[in-house]
Amino acid sequence: MSLESNPGRQRKSVWGLKNEEYIADFCLVSRRTLDDHEYTIFRYHFLLGAEWPLCCKKLNMDRGTFYHEVYRIEQKLGRTFRELEPHPLFPLDEYFNGTGKAPVVPISTFKVETEEVPKAKTIMKFPLKRAA
Repeated sequence: MSLESNPGRQRKSVWGLKNEEYIADFCLVSRRTLDDHEYTIFRYHFLLGAEWPLCCKKLNMDRGTFYHEVYRIEQKLGRTFRELEPHPLFPLDEYFNGTGKAPVVPISTFKVETEEVPKAKTIMKFPLKRAA
């Protein structure tokens, strides 16, 4: 469990299970998006962490076909996670309501010195309507 403060006037804190909620959303969306064969590959390779030789043996596939299926699954789920409404699962900082910190900007000592170029004066001429 994690304690999160809410922005606002009252600043009430809320207890939540954000990591567990994300895992549940990830698994449920994956199950709804993929067909049975794709979900079997997803479960073996991504959720259970089996390497390709074991997956190929279990699914009776060759290595090339297995990886083509894996790439299709990654593409399909990536698009789904990105376009999910009302809260996409990717990028993670949006799912977890931001980091709460200002972005870290690296400080470098490298400086580039440039010469200032004098600005040319520009004169704007507007077209005038002449009397005929």
